Amino acid sequence: MQLAAFSAVVFLMASGAFAQDNQGFGQKLGAQDVAPPGGQASMGELLSRGYEIKAAVPNGNKFVVFMQKDQSAYACEMQSLTASQCGTLN
Repeated sequence: MQLAAFSAVVFLMASGAFAQDNQGFGQKLGAQDVAPPGGQASMGELLSRGYEIKAAVPNGNKFVVFMQKDQSAYACEMQSLTASQCGTLN
């Protein structure tokens, strides 16, 4: 049951991240990739830069999502499908 719930959350996060259209937030098409200040980013930015979701853990009414690419890792606090904040772990 727990695996099914986890799979549903990952599916919803992925579909929500890709289904959103850019409404004036984030970079414009063709703009140079700029690293977020102070090691902070959103899940959408990290997914677009090739980071993969490695784990998600429920924390009250939020989820903590761990993302990794090569030797770089982020922890993201998901408040909803469209609201997240991430910070670097290393």
